Amino acid sequence: MTQTERISHMENCLNDSRKAIASLAHSLEMYRNVQGKLRELSSYYGGEEWRKDFADDEAGRLPADLKRGVLSEDAVYDLLSDNREILDDMAGLIREREILNV
Repeated sequence: MTQTERISHMENCLNDSRKAIASLAHSLEMYRNVQGKLRELSSYYGGEEWRKDFADDEAGRLPADLKRGVLSEDAVYDLLSDNREILDDMAGLIREREILNV
């Protein structure tokens, strides 16, 4: 690799990294802001109120035009599982950083 190629390559590394870090910082702020909602959803899911809401939906007692994705067992479970996976990934990145001393 020539000197100019190396500098151009490193410039691309700088620019790509800067964009990714800015995007991640924005996403982390949004993620922080929904933590309370995730805790609330986790408490609701599978609890007594959720079971009653689910039963009422199954019995046709809820308005037909009511959005009810939260009553889908898979939707909430999958979201909470995705959240756990993201937290595990972030913890792995932190451990990797500590090992590499970066």
